[in-house]
Amino acid sequence: MPDPATYRPATGTIPTAPGVYKFRDPHGRVIYVGKAKSLRSRLNSYFADVASLHPRTRQMVTTAAAVEWTVVGTEVEALQLEYNWIKEFDPRFNVRYRDDKTYPVLAVTLGEEYPRLFVYRGPRRKGVRYFGPYSHAWAIRETLDLLLRVFPARTCSNGVFKRHSQIGRPCLLGYIDKCSAPCVGRVTADEHRRIVEDFCDFLSGRTDKLVRQLEIRMQRASDDLDFETAARLRDDLGALRKALEKQAVVFGDGTDADVVDFAADELELSVQVFHVRGGRVRGQRGWVVELSGDQDTPDIVEEFLTQFYGEQAALTDQPGLQADKATVVPREVLVPVLPRNVEEMQNWLSGLRGSAVALRVPQRGDKKALAETVERNAKEALAQHKLKRAGDLTSRSAALQGIQDALELDEAPLRIECVDISHVQGTDVVASLVVFEDGLPRKSDYRHYAIREAAGDGRSDDVASIAEVTRRRFLRHVRDVGTDPSDVALDPQTGRPRRFAYPPNLYVVDGGQPQVAAAAAVLDELGVTDVAVVGLAKRLEEVWVPGEDDPVILPRTSDALFLLQRVRDEAHRFAITFHRSKRSRRMTASALDSVKGLGERRRTALVTHFGSVARLKEATVEEITAVPGVGVATARAVLAALGADAPVEETPATEPGVSVSVGDDEPESADGVSDAVVESERAGVE
Repeated sequence: MPDPATYRPATGTIPTAPGVYKFRDPHGRVIYVGKAKSLRSRLNSYFADVASLHPRTRQMVTTAAAVEWTVVGTEVEALQLEYNWIKEFDPRFNVRYRDDKTYPVLAVTLGEEYPRLFVYRGPRRKGVRYFGPYSHAWAIRETLDLLLRVFPARTCSNGVFKRHSQIGRPCLLGYIDKCSAPCVGRVTADEHRRIVEDFCDFLSGRTDKLVRQLEIRMQRASDDLDFETAARLRDDLGALRKALEKQAVVFGDGTDADVVDFAADELELSVQVFHVRGGRVRGQRGWVVELSGDQDTPDIVEEFLTQFYGEQAALTDQPGLQADKATVVPREVLVPVLPRNVEEMQNWLSGLRGSAVALRVPQRGDKKALAETVERNAKEALAQHKLKRAGDLTSRSAALQGIQDALELDEAPLRIECVDISHVQGTDVVASLVVFEDGLPRKSDYRHYAIREAAGDGRSDDVASIAEVTRRRFLRHVRDVGTDPSDVALDPQTGRPRRFAYPPNLYVVDGGQPQVAAAAAVLDELGVTDVAVVGLAKRLEEVWVPGEDDPVILPRTSDALFLLQRVRDEAHRFAITFHRSKRSRRMTASALDSVKGLGERRRTALVTHFGSVARLKEATVEEITAVPGVGVATARAVLAALGADAPVEETPATEPGVSVSVGDDEPESADGVSDAVVESERAGVE
């Protein structure tokens, strides 16, 4: 592995001017292209402490063997050169927003003598104009079928066109007037191209002119008593209006704009673009790509705009398609955050379009509402991408195999348990334990823990909390199994093995080396030797193994890391939910602290009996005295305290299918609450 120090250029030799730089690997291949306002400042950041770099950036600088740069005059030139080099070299460490090959589009082959209309999926090609993408191919065919009445352009393949030219007869569409039949000379090449150009104008949003022309022609035919032609034009108008109805108006002022938004997690980025032409949404595109490093939103916006519009404009750099640049690059581009060099970016986009282009962040009205819709679509696309990946059996199998290989386990971790701690400055400390079997969550085995041994000085002690949860979880396992590990205890009610009578293959803690060492020490103390323990640190997504000085680094795109992250994130979500619930109950129950003679045990019994303070407040004296240990005087004092001070708030319900652990199934809980109270707490109230 190359050492970045071996090829680091002397600081004084790097210019401070704007420019574009390339990193090359030992074989001379370009692996990363970037631009900078100051080359010296940007390049020096790559040669700082390697451990402090983003994992992907660290991988890039340790893969590279040389760096070179080119100085340019302005940042606009840097933008153009960066785009050209990314397109030329296709560097592996640059994010590429490639054309989505899932959604169908309507393609028009303007580069041919007789242009053709057809439904298409795949990468963009020169000489072809695209409309869409659409959500379904049938939506394109339905629209195309309507418009062929008005714009009878060719839709057949080149083979069919040539065959009918040879036999001298048109196809069926030519006989029913849904094709002008250029194959047999009914129209000339120029006349057919004008039909296709009118079709493109209509789909581009220039609809009013075409509708007015048809209305004038229809009225003229009616005045001339040519009612057959007038009826045909009337039907054509109906087809146009029906096609227009399928496209909702989102901007009342008829604005041409692209609306861009993003959604991201630690590893991947979802991008959505809505194309609005003439105030109507004409198309939508989406990508899910891997994040390339420590990029914030302005950098992501700049990188995306450079690649997306550079690629689209390049497809129109030939005779016959130059006019399409104004359609490809609209007058307005709405983004969630402006890039840092917004003026240079606007100048570059204006150069592509041939007229002024504005970059804006929508603040109110229809544009703000549509931007929020695009953001929701980006989040949904990212969630669907992850769900599809998690639900795929092949991916799950590859993930389990990858974890086994990376951690050198004897068998694939078919059962994974993960623990996470949640608190606010050491108060209301709780823990969650989630279970994944065969790569999927098993919510019936989830557990909550109220931590007893949290630090008493107001600070949290995650290491001690991890140790406590580990001890409580595996004490139950040791107790259920007994002296013979092969003798799994059966539940007397179900006849099945107890849920925690057997250990997980892999025990994951949320944290680094200290947390892993604490969990491993507890397992050694209890004599549990068949459980592998690892920790997943959030910052760099490192996997820590007990007794190792260096972490295991899994590839960022691997299914193994994705599964570990999903397990960790689920444990974090579950812990946060329980922590908020507990804190809410503590805050709402604080009004009971002022009731004289009502101790902690009876307060807990009251809240448990009624389910929430709000329901306790609505209860009568007789209903309150039904709780063991509560008399009439105490019941009246409780109602008086709640009527004066208590807020009305429902306690959040525990997640369905989830149990709450309050002390390892002891006959009594830690504060001496009776068995009945403990059982109630297990049902959802602690």
